Amino acid sequence: MKLSVILVNYRSAAYIIDCIRSATAFESVSSFEWIVVDNASGDDSREKILQQFSFVQWVDMGYNAGFARANNAGIRQATGDVLLLLNPDTLILNDAIQQCYLSFVQSSYAACGVQLLYENGASQISGSYFMKGGINHLLSIPYWGRFLRWLAFQLHTRKPGVEQVADEVKVDWISGAFLMVKKKAIAVAGLMDEDFFLYGEEVEWCSRLKKTGALVLYGNIRIVHLMGESIKDATQTKDKTYDNLFDKKGLQLIVSNHVRIRKQYGIGWFVFQLLNYTWGVLVFAICGTIWPLIRGKSPVGEWKKIGGLTKNVAVVWSLLPVIVRNKPHFYKML
Repeated sequence: MKLSVILVNYRSAAYIIDCIRSATAFESVSSFEWIVVDNASGDDSREKILQQFSFVQWVDMGYNAGFARANNAGIRQATGDVLLLLNPDTLILNDAIQQCYLSFVQSSYAACGVQLLYENGASQISGSYFMKGGINHLLSIPYWGRFLRWLAFQLHTRKPGVEQVADEVKVDWISGAFLMVKKKAIAVAGLMDEDFFLYGEEVEWCSRLKKTGALVLYGNIRIVHLMGESIKDATQTKDKTYDNLFDKKGLQLIVSNHVRIRKQYGIGWFVFQLLNYTWGVLVFAICGTIWPLIRGKSPVGEWKKIGGLTKNVAVVWSLLPVIVRNKPHFYKML
């Protein structure tokens, strides 16, 4: 069997160079097929990367195709029986790719991931369990999400995210930062859904891959994931989290999550999510004004966020007919 490693580039040459260089510290690197798919970066990424790593295969998309379409292009190009989708902002430790590959090919699993670490060595969420209707996406809504989180704790709801990974943990979906998949599973489940531009695509894909076999995280295999660094630089935003729902990155998050819920759980749960977001805007408007005043602070900063969230939720409402029909549509918001 052979492993193909796929990295998607959008003005992320420096990260990709560091990533591949970290892998070249181990002899196994020469046995892998390396593919970089470029989303019309419009810079000197190709020259920089190929100058240092001549073994890399370069695929030009010709436009900014996002994560799913670019990875699909890499999958179509790949000759390996096993594929690794690897984020540019990752660093390979202790021959992690080879160690994961050797364990994976001897298993019956359809896909696998590893323990992701922050740069300081702290554990990072590496995979998750599904929550019915994707209701965990509501937790990022200011104030309303905090109430729902409190309610979930009162009901002793299991946390969906897996941060500390034991030796082997079966999960429902694996972070796209390091997602290793068998080609035979893809032949059954299909490629990534190309309606997605960014966010949510690996979650929806894993829901289909899981029908072909179990998904697992290997806790004894670790890599560093500089979470959000490449997208932060590409979108020129200072925020690396997935909690900022107020700008264009937040719009992409909200739209992608609603699209994923429509595809995975149906119209009813999609509408439930959208109504909760709409209610959340009202709660945010009230609490975001009153709470700062109670604390003796100006609510102006919150008003800007309220305006951003209101605008983003309005965009989802405008897309409602398209999302409900679930016909092919490229949901590119960035």
